[in-house]
Amino acid sequence: HVIKNIQWITGNSFTVERGQQQIEAAISTWEVHERWLHWSEFLQEEELKDSTRYHYRVCWSVPTRRKPIPRATASVYFVIEISKIKPATSPVEIFFTLESSRLIHRLEQCQFREKWLKDIIENKIILMERL
Repeated sequence: HVIKNIQWITGNSFTVERGQQQIEAAISTWEVHERWLHWSEFLQEEELKDSTRYHYRVCWSVPTRRKPIPRATASVYFVIEISKIKPATSPVEIFFTLESSRLIHRLEQCQFREKWLKDIIENKIILMERL
């Protein structure tokens, strides 16, 4: 699965805001029902030996007329990595993980599934009902 029509930014043209715009552009290609709403935020910058990582969170929910404040949300965490080894003109790398999962997905190589969001929310609601 390849995300088409998105011009990935290069390391030398990266800003936190442009990174967030890239994430929003990628999300817009996902096949998610229009009832799902989301908001995104920048979390932190992380300096590593060979790269700099920028962490973001996108929080998803399904508000309804009866329940405008959803019982649970699902977060998807993104990392934009800029290599200190590759040329500054190289495109950034974008990864994401789902809340409650350690599996790291490469954005351009993974087809996002709406079911993942549903599963996170259903599991949270089940847990809340048990407590």
